[in-house]
Amino acid sequence: MKPPRTTTPRRALGDRFEGAALSFLQARGLRLVQANFLCRHGEIDLVMREGEVVVFVEVRYRRGAAFGGALASVTTAKRRRIVSAAHIWLTGRPLDARRPCRFDVVGFEGERMEWVRGAFDGDW
Repeated sequence: MKPPRTTTPRRALGDRFEGAALSFLQARGLRLVQANFLCRHGEIDLVMREGEVVVFVEVRYRRGAAFGGALASVTTAKRRRIVSAAHIWLTGRPLDARRPCRFDVVGFEGERMEWVRGAFDGDW
């Protein structure tokens, strides 16, 4: 049994923006498969389906555009962790492992949101 997630102000803020991203994506026809998949390689915020495509979504929040903003905060190292976690997720789901996959980022800067489909690929 997993221990309950600790609710800190930072975690609560993350949950708020993950919820906003989820609502936005669902309104555009994506279907939630799993939220907050956690493994030894890291966490995938949202695993969704758009038709036959499995979509792994990273949600990022920054107060403003300093240091490149929310989208730029998804570094090469973070991308590698997301891709590794996606491989673990797919390993346990042989049917989904045969489907095409995509890695999206939903970035928030303040209240402004940007959705980048296919923000990076899984070739690591």
